[in-house]
Amino acid sequence: MFGSNDKKFFEAFNTLAEKIVLGAGLLHEMMEKWDRPEETAHRIKALEHECDEITHDLMRRLNRTFITPFDREDIHDLASKLDDVMDFIDNTANRMVVYRFQAPPPEMAAISDVLMRQSAVLREAVANVKQADHILAKCIEIHSLENEGDRIFHSGIARLFSSVTDPIEVIKQKDLLETVEKATDKCEDAANVLESIMLKNA
Repeated sequence: MFGSNDKKFFEAFNTLAEKIVLGAGLLHEMMEKWDRPEETAHRIKALEHECDEITHDLMRRLNRTFITPFDREDIHDLASKLDDVMDFIDNTANRMVVYRFQAPPPEMAAISDVLMRQSAVLREAVANVKQADHILAKCIEIHSLENEGDRIFHSGIARLFSSVTDPIEVIKQKDLLETVEKATDKCEDAANVLESIMLKNA
């Protein structure tokens, strides 16, 4: 059985994962509907602040706790990687507004859909972190989705350099695609930490 302190760690991870799902959903909605993007970016920013607070609280708890449910460095890494996912979701939404896009680049709906699905799988993995077989299957799924995101990203870069002639537009779109692709990478990083936890505690 896990103690009350252990439950607090798991609750924090679950809350972070839930907020990532909400953020990824909002980002995908932004790309598909393109309706009041500033408002959507503001909502995502609020979620990012909440994730920061949860992460800081979790780190403070980690520093005060003598016995932890699994390795301290893994707790630190998982919290950091989950927070990173939300950071890059926020960065992507912010760039859409700051760069004053009239419409999202054509790949953004597809890659944000990948990120949304990845986040949902990540949430399931985090919620069942004590189930080794479940974790492995979810990590494989996250890796597969990251590969799908990579393919969309590379297709977008190829389109950019073959059909967009305005160099400023190239810079803006390339930066945006790289930022959202980083979010999918960070989901994979979080999955790698979960896999490490599973292997250490098998």
